[in-house]
Amino acid sequence: MVVGEMAEPVEVLVVGGGPGGYTAAARAAELGKEVLLVERSDLGGVCLNVGCIPSKVFTTAAHDLARSARLPVQGPQLQSRIDLSGLQAWRKQVVDRLVGGVSATLGRVRVVSGTAFFLDEHRISVESGDHVQHFRFEQAILATGSQPVELAALPVDGIRVFDSTGVLAFDEVPPSLVVVGGGYVGMELGMAFAHFGTRVTVVEATDRLLAGFDPDLVQVVTERAGELGIDIRLGTTAVGVQADNLLVRTDGTDDQVPAHAILVAVGRGPVTGDLQLDRLGLTVTETGHIPVDAQCRTALPHVFAIGDITTGPALAHKAMAEGVVAAEAISGLPSAFDAQVPLIAFTDPEIAAVGLTAEQAEEQGYEVVVGRSSFATSGRAVVLGEADGMVKIVVDAETDVVLGVHMVGPSACDLIAQAAVAVETSCRAEDLVATIHPHPSLVETVHAAAVAARRRAARRRNR
Repeated sequence: MVVGEMAEPVEVLVVGGGPGGYTAAARAAELGKEVLLVERSDLGGVCLNVGCIPSKVFTTAAHDLARSARLPVQGPQLQSRIDLSGLQAWRKQVVDRLVGGVSATLGRVRVVSGTAFFLDEHRISVESGDHVQHFRFEQAILATGSQPVELAALPVDGIRVFDSTGVLAFDEVPPSLVVVGGGYVGMELGMAFAHFGTRVTVVEATDRLLAGFDPDLVQVVTERAGELGIDIRLGTTAVGVQADNLLVRTDGTDDQVPAHAILVAVGRGPVTGDLQLDRLGLTVTETGHIPVDAQCRTALPHVFAIGDITTGPALAHKAMAEGVVAAEAISGLPSAFDAQVPLIAFTDPEIAAVGLTAEQAEEQGYEVVVGRSSFATSGRAVVLGEADGMVKIVVDAETDVVLGVHMVGPSACDLIAQAAVAVETSCRAEDLVATIHPHPSLVETVHAAAVAARRRAARRRNR
């Protein structure tokens, strides 16, 4: 059935049902708006269905497997080679449960399934097969997310070459896996499969892994990768596939890497090309992102954009925070996005950061002191068999304000939340020192780093 051009009126239109979109829709409805959410696939988007959550099922299983191997006594031991089909069944249960939670969260939000195309500044068509609906909206929030960047030399075929979605659907552990791209997606999945028994090679075109993180932290992850037998090839590009090998080039020299499976994980790009934004009068940057202001408002005052289609890290928690801002701005609240965005990677060990590095702070004119602590001195970390790693706190030497926190170690992706509060509120190192941290706990490492920063600052003043 095809519905005619009669457009149904709607107050707030949200395009995209991922973390940013469903958060924006729920907040707008909570504030009394009539909200229509359009999603072309599954509620929860890439993150919940084939990205963040499924990958954490894999990394959690891998970390548990590694911990079991490290501890001499821990009750029933996990299998040395994991049952991936059983893990996939658990992944499906987790995803189904969380998707149900998203549906419950949306409450009064009307959800329409289909692909959205803009017709003009206030009209949109939603197509699902031969069924077409038209809507006229007063305000719109675009939250269409991102997709894996493709390489011309390595087209994804689902047979030997996969993107992250394909790899997360494996029901058997491959004997060998070549990961093209040493960012957080590639390193998370590469290290997980190494724990599962796969022979892993990481091919990275630049001269370092995990760009954006402090090199001291990355070194800890790199050393662990070496212990797992992962072959890391920096300054190396993938140039093609031949039989059972990936063809690579390093400094002009060609080589072949055996590969039962190849994961292309060279980044993600915004999904904006299919929306027909030109009919809205919106233009995108060279990278396909939509420029927005602090309220996530585009060049059109009634159209907002959030998440991976805007500049900044492509992270679900950034999208969710921006979704709240956009919904509140639409509702007339004085909301703006100016928060610190924690960077995290569920590698082994986990790595996380918020705020400035020491180098960035010095470039901005700060005189800094850096406090360090080691997980090796944490009783909790030692008991867990995960004593590798450190915490670094970057502090303004003049004001004692915490400018950044960087950590690598057990549960770093959870511990970074306290650090984010400290940076966001311009907390002083003295405040962290004065706060009693429970013992024995992993978060004591944050306290110890703050103590170290205070001592370094005192020595500087007494020179």
